[in-house]
Amino acid sequence: MTLVGTTPQGTTPPPRLPVRERSTARHRAGAGLSPMLNRLAAERATGVLERERGSLYLAEGRVVHAESPLAPGLDVLLLTHGTLDPTVWRAAVEGADQRYGAARLLLDTGRIPRGALELCHLGALYDAAYFALAPSSTPGRFVYGTGHWLGPLLPVPVDALERETVRRRELLDRVWPDPLADGAPLRRTEAVAAPPATARQSAVLALVNGVRTASDIARELGRQAFHTLVDVRRLAAAGLLTALLPPPPVAPAAAHPPPGISMPRVNDPDIGLLKRLRDALEAL
Repeated sequence: MTLVGTTPQGTTPPPRLPVRERSTARHRAGAGLSPMLNRLAAERATGVLERERGSLYLAEGRVVHAESPLAPGLDVLLLTHGTLDPTVWRAAVEGADQRYGAARLLLDTGRIPRGALELCHLGALYDAAYFALAPSSTPGRFVYGTGHWLGPLLPVPVDALERETVRRRELLDRVWPDPLADGAPLRRTEAVAAPPATARQSAVLALVNGVRTASDIARELGRQAFHTLVDVRRLAAAGLLTALLPPPPVAPAAAHPPPGISMPRVNDPDIGLLKRLRDALEAL
């Protein structure tokens, strides 16, 4: 029998239990990725935040650029598929200074539309920031006043960047919850009744050789590293590839005593005594 509680007539009903909205919970979770980054955004700081896996460049508290050794840079995204001529890119990079950044010089040449440059820039920024905001074992360091040679293009608010980073983490966990394939060398496996790979996934599989990591493959294909991670985790979930485990640590060599120092001698055990103890135990 189920009892349903009712409020007696003439009395004040109890207050409703608070319900936290999913969007609010996600925002609060994102706000904890980097307390230092949030403090810098609050004070509208300009400079570079250097973290273990990447750097975030800020201008007046907003992120204007991000770099990580685990993510292909803007140059890779622009040049690999012919979006921009390499000579135009090199000229802009070499001619950039504090007054005119490389982005401004690229747009002045008219060789690339502003929308295309902004789209590639945002892709590279969010891609590198995903790795830069990963949990780290060392504290971050902020250098005030340091700018980036690319110059301002399309700044991103810190809270938006953190929310997107949290969304990407949750997406990868839904695809395949094991992060080992994100940074380890990958090798192909023979799966039974595996679903057919898509064209994007087949291009990733073609570069899996037991040495390359997901970041290496992304750089070879000229794709964003996060998109490659999604393909890698889907292939891992389908049983088409796996991560190579790191080799076990090598045991340290046995220490030898310095010359002239003799180790204490240990006498061999009394075999007869051990046999008598065994016989006594068997007789119990």
